[in-house]
Amino acid sequence: MHIGLIGFGSIGRQVYARLSEDPAFSFSLLHRSAIDDAPEGLKRTQCLHEFLAGAPSVVVECAGHSAVSAFAIPVLRSGRPLVLASVGALADERLAADIHVAAQTVGARLILPSGAIGGLDILRAIAADGSIDVQYKGVKPPAAWKGSPADRLVDLDAVTSAVEFFSGTGREAATQFPKNANVVAALALAGAGFDRMRATLVADPDAKGNTHYYQVSSPHCSYEMRIEGAPNVGNARTSQTTALSIIDEIRRLCATLDPSQNANVVPPR
Repeated sequence: MHIGLIGFGSIGRQVYARLSEDPAFSFSLLHRSAIDDAPEGLKRTQCLHEFLAGAPSVVVECAGHSAVSAFAIPVLRSGRPLVLASVGALADERLAADIHVAAQTVGARLILPSGAIGGLDILRAIAADGSIDVQYKGVKPPAAWKGSPADRLVDLDAVTSAVEFFSGTGREAATQFPKNANVVAALALAGAGFDRMRATLVADPDAKGNTHYYQVSSPHCSYEMRIEGAPNVGNARTSQTTALSIIDEIRRLCATLDPSQNANVVPPR
């Protein structure tokens, strides 16, 4: 399987590091800025046409919301499956609609990995059959919120106890905190939608990792989930499970494209 990576930050590097030693996978990379330390054997280009001409079996976006805006639609129009790491970009209603139209027009697959969160299967099931309420709280160390609007809302260097600095809709959270709130988007897309779900964001100096806590209430069932994820190496904003969920989706897709590969992998949902 030929994997086309868009972006080579902490997530892209982890995906490459974990799969490149497997002879079943080869890689190419689309990037927009210079990369001085990319592996020698990794074919690189800054040209989308050249990237797609290499005929990747699947394209994996892991370069942020702007990359989704720039590349998701042409990738899907080429007919290639697209794994979207930056699911928060779909909080933009027009962009989301255009992406889904592009996928449906040519029958391309848009794959949204679960990222740092879990329990989306039951959330999708009950959301499809009635009203549902979802309340989310994201807790990260102050350093993980650096470079986000949290810098303007609280003095992150002076936080000595847990501080709630944001409360609003899922759309507001995903839009205002694009590098931190992809989990919010994953929950919104699986459940109540961006405008109905509520999100709270917290900076906590005692947090050892990135904690995602959410409550679901519906006529069918109510449940709570809490996940504490270790931060990704080189990017405290992202949990290690984000890259692992992308790798899982790649292996599942590989099993459907070539059943002789990863025979023990369950096909995609």
